[in-house]
Amino acid sequence: MPLFIAAIVLALSAIPCCLSIWPIPRSLDSGNQILKLSGLFDISINFTNPPQDLLDAVTRTKYSIQTDQLERLIVGRGLSDSTAFGSAKTLRTLMLALEQSASTAQPIATEAIVALDARDEGYSLSVPLDGSAGVVSANTTLGLLRGLSTFEQLWYTYDGTIYTNYAPLTIVNDSPAYAYRGFMLDTARNFFSVSDVKRTLDAMYLVKINTFHWHITDSQSWPIQVVQFPELAQAGAYSTNQSYTPGDIQDVVTYAGERGIDVLVEIDTPGHTAIIGASHPEYVACYLSDWITFASEPPAGQLRLADASVTNFTAAVLAAVAETLPSTMFSTGGDELDTACYAADGPTQMMLNESGRTLFEALDIFISATHGALHALGKTTVVWEEMVLEYNTTTLRNDTIVMVWISSDDAAAVVQRGYRIVHAPSNYFYLDCGAGDPIGNDPTGNSWCDPFKTWQESYTFNPLANISSAQVSLVLGGEQLLWTEQSGPENLDSIVWPRAASSAEVFWTGDTLPDGFDRVGNISEALPRLHDVRYRMVQRGIKAIRLQPEWCALRPQVCDG
Repeated sequence: MPLFIAAIVLALSAIPCCLSIWPIPRSLDSGNQILKLSGLFDISINFTNPPQDLLDAVTRTKYSIQTDQLERLIVGRGLSDSTAFGSAKTLRTLMLALEQSASTAQPIATEAIVALDARDEGYSLSVPLDGSAGVVSANTTLGLLRGLSTFEQLWYTYDGTIYTNYAPLTIVNDSPAYAYRGFMLDTARNFFSVSDVKRTLDAMYLVKINTFHWHITDSQSWPIQVVQFPELAQAGAYSTNQSYTPGDIQDVVTYAGERGIDVLVEIDTPGHTAIIGASHPEYVACYLSDWITFASEPPAGQLRLADASVTNFTAAVLAAVAETLPSTMFSTGGDELDTACYAADGPTQMMLNESGRTLFEALDIFISATHGALHALGKTTVVWEEMVLEYNTTTLRNDTIVMVWISSDDAAAVVQRGYRIVHAPSNYFYLDCGAGDPIGNDPTGNSWCDPFKTWQESYTFNPLANISSAQVSLVLGGEQLLWTEQSGPENLDSIVWPRAASSAEVFWTGDTLPDGFDRVGNISEALPRLHDVRYRMVQRGIKAIRLQPEWCALRPQVCDG
């Protein structure tokens, strides 16, 4: 390269660049010196009998650092850094230190499903400049895993040299601001293979999202095979190749647990259950009736909740699924009940008249029985917000977790009733919004929740808006969601990533960045880091969509306007 061109590249690459970590740690002290990674680099563990999934995590971390092959996002892609390689020190070892006694070391998968209020994901990380051993320390193996995910994001490759330009680096007691940081995937409207789900879990691990909310059934299909009720998937899956065997479910749960991710399965009831009519038409009101009259989208049909046999059947199905899952949480959904359907359904009206109950009194009995079956298994139940705000369900236990989805404005009303909440508001976190309308006869083709929810929009979300100081403990966290009317394996990565990473930082880092500035007012600081994690995802086979032209990605803040 001619000297004058090299000089220009070096000058341009001096444009200030942000630390690459996403989510940004809550405490951080970093330098700007070069530290190389030794070709003999290894990760050691300072306690005996480490669980196998921690050993596997160590292997994955070493592999990722070697194979990411990510060049730094500056003009010249690391040419300016290479001038310091000759004098830079070399890191040979990262030590994992468990602060508690070795006898208490639990598998990561065990720590990942501890109840939210007791889960410990905190860690500390030090990377000295002088080449002495780096250290990740934590109270739990789950915390060590979170430290590894941070450590992986420090490293770049240029001309065969793996290095970081952030040495020395110290992170002390980094831990999440909120215990629940989730992503929801709907696998009922369109089917996603186990490999699609695993690829999503890999991306979630990288940005410390700790809950996979699996919306596994809906009115359109029933893809989960339930051993005690084989007819549901036999009649309700799109095809024999589009269902999840019990082995598939356990494969996903195991894969997630090894990556510190809890799997929250949702079987939505009593609405969104038309597909049960394919095997049990006698259990479903308005089955395949006019959906425009009796449903929010096709097909119409919901469980006859006033029928005791339907209630018993539903409780048995939920229990059959839940007893195979290690998570302490299980979602029964409960949104978008169509009261017009029940008013027009002869069997439902006959049973209500005979019992002298109203529809919502019958719903209370239904919830008491179905949730009771889950409570008997030690599960904490999760519901959508209508159960509290619209149906006034009286049989919900106080420890029920409520997902707020219709609007972020509804969160305050739910916590005022004493329930714990997970933020999932459509006006911030719905990833399918703005992508069009799946209804064919719509000349505009606009989605109901337009406009498109940008990463900037979700990043500015305030979890404590209109929440009093006395109610803060009721806010567990939040999640971004993909309803899949118009999504499938082909666009899963690009519609989710890196947008879903924005809420990962909202709920890990909280309102204040480590430099003391407010998160909401610092989109321009966040963008270079989000670019970095997006490019790293691509190196790992996740087809995350671009956020800007690469010209801008290589010149942080220049394109801010």
